[in-house]
Amino acid sequence: MQPYCCPSAWWMVPNHNFLFPVETLGNFDRSKLQLLALSSAGVGALLCYLAWKQSPKTIPIGDGWWGAGEKPLTEDEAVHRFVVKTSVEEIEDLHRRIDQTRFTDPLEDSGFNYGFNSSYLRRVVSYWRQEFDWEKQVKLINQYPHFKTKIEGIDVHFVHVRPVQKAGQTVLPLMMVHGWPGSFYEFYGILPLLTKTDSDVVFEVICPSIPGYGYSEAPHKKGFNTMEAARIFHKLMERLGFIEFYVQGGDWGAFITSNMAQMKPECVRGLHLNMVIARTDSFGQLLSLVIGRYLPFLVGFTKEDVRRLYPYMEKNIYDIMRETGYLHIQATKPDTAGCGLNDSPVGLAAYILEKFSSWTDLGNRDLEDGGLERKFSLDDLLTNVMIYWTTCSIIPSMRFYKENLKKDFKTRVDRVTSVSVPTGLAAFPDELLHCPRAWASSRFTDVRSFTYMSRGGHFAAMEEPQLMADDIIQFVEKVESKGHK
Repeated sequence: MQPYCCPSAWWMVPNHNFLFPVETLGNFDRSKLQLLALSSAGVGALLCYLAWKQSPKTIPIGDGWWGAGEKPLTEDEAVHRFVVKTSVEEIEDLHRRIDQTRFTDPLEDSGFNYGFNSSYLRRVVSYWRQEFDWEKQVKLINQYPHFKTKIEGIDVHFVHVRPVQKAGQTVLPLMMVHGWPGSFYEFYGILPLLTKTDSDVVFEVICPSIPGYGYSEAPHKKGFNTMEAARIFHKLMERLGFIEFYVQGGDWGAFITSNMAQMKPECVRGLHLNMVIARTDSFGQLLSLVIGRYLPFLVGFTKEDVRRLYPYMEKNIYDIMRETGYLHIQATKPDTAGCGLNDSPVGLAAYILEKFSSWTDLGNRDLEDGGLERKFSLDDLLTNVMIYWTTCSIIPSMRFYKENLKKDFKTRVDRVTSVSVPTGLAAFPDELLHCPRAWASSRFTDVRSFTYMSRGGHFAAMEEPQLMADDIIQFVEKVESKGHK
């Protein structure tokens, strides 16, 4: 970056043809000269600060090695086709374990408030054992091309779907990153809506599995966090030949894709998030909470912000405390709890599917069936569970919390660095936390689109694929029409 010349210095240059050339300075008395000097220096300092603030900030890219043992001198960079497979033995083992499940009766009228209701769990397990066809779902998974490539010592899995391009359409690469307890399969409903469109743009979509999730190999060493994943995904896109691309994410995917934008903003044409992450501990934001409910216009809140934020303690403190017990376990001793989940398919299903219930709509906690089948089919839900079960990836996926939260998350370099690339934010009404645009703008400095989505929760791409696809498309069209830089 070119060094920025402080504009306050111009008046000291002899014979400069500006408002106050040097020759006229002698006409001022000493006090006026001091005032002029101070004023000019102050204005210059302000302009320097504004120029510094507006310049793109980046976080270190770094490097890593997550394979077992020592790093070799060379690494195979080939991209290999991958096919998901199953076997009779795998299915028989699943059925044997299901048949040995011990259930505990739920409390009366408890719904999902104590966790996954065991009465409904029996129905889910019965369907899993008697009707769910894993071989059929494997064929469904393989309808899109899968690949693996080794990056920093571990095999990285990804789905790569090329578009159906119509005349006049621009093809744009888009990486979509999942979170926990999801997988690449979350995007199967939205993929056809992005790779075949009536818009001026259509997408070539890459959906990787976070290392330690599903078919991506788990890191063998400590310390693998969202920034490490971001770097690996940058290397993946480079290996596939993409110089510039869009990224999209929710949950951990929102952190990873934001890190990608912070690391190499010159590569990220635009960032689209369905979970908005911004710091809320500044004095201004705390003050806006006090004022915002009564005078929202003074702090940049809309009526919809007020509806989603308040009562603040109930929606942002108490509800979050009720929903984050898992986080404390996974951020401290993930391997202990993971042992039981990795050994019991029913325990694993209850642990994962409870999140698909409450994180879709907190009101589902009062329902005996958790409202699971209001937005999802059991086939889709159990397919996501099977991806964890057949790959034994629940423990490494849980470790990701410890790796990211072992230190003060708020002071990490990516949390104190702004995101300068064009950003589109989709605020779904049933997401666990709502972040107003006024807050988001403190972190994302180039928000091109902020949409109050009409319905949907945490697993937006799976719950409302059409709404999500429409918002991604309109955001990208805005960026492409006005220029992405």
